[in-house]
Amino acid sequence: MATEQQNAADGDGLPLGLTVASGAVAAAVVVPLLWLVKTALDVGFGEALALVTRPTTVQVFVNSTILVVLVTAACIAVGVPLAYLTVRTNLPFRRFWTIVVALPLVIPSYIGAFAFVSAFGPQGVFQRALSPLGIDSLPEVYGLPGAVLVLTLYTYPYVFITTRAALKSMDTTLIDAARTLNHTRWEAFKRVTVPQIRPAIAAGALLAALYTLSDFGTPAIMKFDAFTRVIYVEFGAFGRDTATLLSLQLVGVTLIILTLESRIRGEERTTSGGRGGSKLRLGRWKYPALAFCGAIATIALVVPLGILLTWFAQGVAATSQSLSFQPEYALNSVLVSAATAGAAIVAGVPVAYLAANYPSRASAMFERATYVGYAVPGVVLGLALVFFGSSYATPLYQTLYLLVFAYVIRFLPQAVGSLRASFLRVDPALPEAARTLGETPSGAFRHVTLPLVAPGLFGGAALVFLTTMKELPATLLLRPSGFKTLVTHIWTAFESGYFGQAAVPALILLFVSGLSMLVIITQEGYDVK
Repeated sequence: MATEQQNAADGDGLPLGLTVASGAVAAAVVVPLLWLVKTALDVGFGEALALVTRPTTVQVFVNSTILVVLVTAACIAVGVPLAYLTVRTNLPFRRFWTIVVALPLVIPSYIGAFAFVSAFGPQGVFQRALSPLGIDSLPEVYGLPGAVLVLTLYTYPYVFITTRAALKSMDTTLIDAARTLNHTRWEAFKRVTVPQIRPAIAAGALLAALYTLSDFGTPAIMKFDAFTRVIYVEFGAFGRDTATLLSLQLVGVTLIILTLESRIRGEERTTSGGRGGSKLRLGRWKYPALAFCGAIATIALVVPLGILLTWFAQGVAATSQSLSFQPEYALNSVLVSAATAGAAIVAGVPVAYLAANYPSRASAMFERATYVGYAVPGVVLGLALVFFGSSYATPLYQTLYLLVFAYVIRFLPQAVGSLRASFLRVDPALPEAARTLGETPSGAFRHVTLPLVAPGLFGGAALVFLTTMKELPATLLLRPSGFKTLVTHIWTAFESGYFGQAAVPALILLFVSGLSMLVIITQEGYDVK
C-alpha cells in the first residue's frame, strides 16, 4: 500500500480513466479564462495601458478595494462576537440564535439591496411612515454606505459559521490554564483563543471578501461603481476592451486576496479533544448581548421579509404583460439549477475520488484547477464565455447548455469539496473487501463506496443547487433569448422601477433556498447545541 501511494505521489500508477476524466474537467474550467487573457492581449499594450491608468478606471479600483476592506472588517466585527456568544457563553436561547443569525446566508444580497432601497430610499416605506412626524428625509442609502451595510448583512454568516466551528472544537483547558496564571478573560481571549480561531476567521473573511468582490447586484442597485457594475455596463455599451481589461484587473485583485489570506491565516494547527469547559456567564451583559443578536436578525431578516410580504399583501398592480410573473420562471430556475447540480456532481466525482484516493501532484493540480471558477466573479466568467461562445462555440452560444456549463464552472468546487471529504471518510478496506468477493472496480464503487458517500453527494448537490438559484450576473449575460428565471424577473422588475413585481419571485426564491439549506443542514449534521 505504501508503495502504491508513493507511485501515485510521483505521478505513476494513477488510474488512466480517472486521470483523463479529471484532466478534462480541469481543462474545461480553465480554457474560458485563457480566452479572456487572449482577448486582452489583442488590445495592444499602449491602448491597454491608457485604459487601465485613466482616472475612471483607477477610481473603480479604489472603490472596489475600499468596499472589500470595509465589508470584510465589518463581517469580522459582527460574525466573531456572534460565534463567541452562541458557543462560549450562557446566552439565552442559544440554539434559536445560532440558526437565526445564520439564515441571512439564504438571502441573495441583491434581494436585500432591493428591499433596503424600497424601505429606506427616497419615498421609501420608512420615509413615508415618518413623514407625519415631520421627518422628510432619511440618511442616504445609496453609494458606499448602503453597499457596505447590505453586503455585510448577507456575508457575515461566512465568518460566523467558520468561527463557530473552530470555537466548538477548541480545547478550553488552555483558557483555564491562562486564567490560573492570573490572565484576565480579555488577555486569555487575545493570547489563547484568538490564535486558535484565527485560521477559521481568515477562512470566513476570505469567503466574505471574495463574495464582496464578485457581487454584481448590490453595487448596481446601490449605484456604486465597483468592478462588477462597471464591467457589466461597459459590456452592455459595447466597450469590449475596457470590460476585458477590468475583468483581468478583477481577477488580479482576487489573486491578491487569496495570497493575503494564506499569509494572515498562518498555521492551521489547532488543539481539540479537551473538555468543553464552563460557559462564560454574561451577567448584566446578557441583555446587551440579546439586543445585539436581535438587532442583527431584525435588520438582516425582518426588514427584507417585511418589505416583500408587504408587497405581496398589497397585491401587485398590473403594469404590462412583460412584467407579469409566470410560474414557468420558477420552473425554469428549478430545472436549470437541478441540471447544474447533477452535472457538477458528475464532473466532481472523478476529480474528488482521484484526489482522495490517489494523492499526487497531478491529482492535486486537477483539484486546484476546479477552484478557479469559484475564485473568479460571475460577471467575469460570463464575459469570458460570451467571448468564447460567440467566437468558437457558436452552436452553443445563447443556449441552456452554455448557461449550465457556466454554472458548473462557477460552483464545481462546492461539489468537489463535499465529495472529497466524503471519500476520505470511506475505509479503503471496504471496497477492497468487495473486490476480493469478485466485484469489479466499478461494481465495488457503485455498491460500496457510493452508498457511503451519499450524504456528502446530496449535500454538495444541494449547495450547488442553492447557489445556482441565486446566481445573477452569469445568468444575465448567458441566458438564451426569452429564457426567464426568478432572478432575471427580479432584476427586470428593479430596472423597470416596479419593485412590487419582484415580491412573488423573491419569496419563491427564498423559500426554495431555505429548503436547500435545510437539506444541507440535514446531510451535514449542523450542530446547534
